[in-house]
Amino acid sequence: MANRHGPVLTDDELATFHEQGYVRLGKVAPDEEIEALCQRIDDIMLGKIHYDNMLMQLCPSAGQPELSKQTKEFKGSSLKYRKIQDLEQDPLFLPYIQHPLFQDITRKIIGEEISAFRTMFFNKPAEQGVLINWHQDGAGGWGLNIRPKVTIWTALDPTSIANGCLQIIPGSHKSLIPEKGDQLSPEERAIHAPDEKRLYLEMERGEVVLLHNWTLHRSEVNNTNRPRRGFSVCYIHAATRQVSTGRGYPKVFPEYVPVAEA
Repeated sequence: MANRHGPVLTDDELATFHEQGYVRLGKVAPDEEIEALCQRIDDIMLGKIHYDNMLMQLCPSAGQPELSKQTKEFKGSSLKYRKIQDLEQDPLFLPYIQHPLFQDITRKIIGEEISAFRTMFFNKPAEQGVLINWHQDGAGGWGLNIRPKVTIWTALDPTSIANGCLQIIPGSHKSLIPEKGDQLSPEERAIHAPDEKRLYLEMERGEVVLLHNWTLHRSEVNNTNRPRRGFSVCYIHAATRQVSTGRGYPKVFPEYVPVAEA
């Protein structure tokens, strides 16, 4: 996959997104940029670079269950973090979040003024990780006054069935399914996510997929001896607010505006 995607989402890709709830975009950044992001996230996990207000969560496989809750504090030097959020604050991740293709995508699907609900590193450590059952992101609302539609997911490592790649149900984004929350009940899984509808999104390092938030997805544990790292951004309309607090989110298009200054 030597060629990189251009800065514009094609009409066919947009139509596929609306019909199937996902579209594979291929690679959008040079290999050296992806390598730099991988090194940066390792440095953040190891505490070589520190931020005071990033949500961080250790994977249960780290053996410290008391630190596996997501809070805004560093939990020690380890490559077994499960999630690190709020990465728009980082000067290497922000330009990637603001990639021209991602701006074109959000302009065509959401609008001109765009914020990031979450900019999140996901990790399934070697021979570990967490099983994630079928769910629709934000189906339970996430407490937002405008429901999110767009997530852009980048493979920082090659993903495969063996290491817990994304699994999706194409076309499942056209309605809200869970009666409660985001996760499907066993009865809902039997109806809406039978095995024959499942698509495994095996991806090369640096490959990107555009997902509708309601596209059913899941992932299994990592059974290999190498980590499976990914980076996900949920883009939202800049007018989106947390219902309970009225809080907004950092703007990323047309320019970056932190929450404190929004």
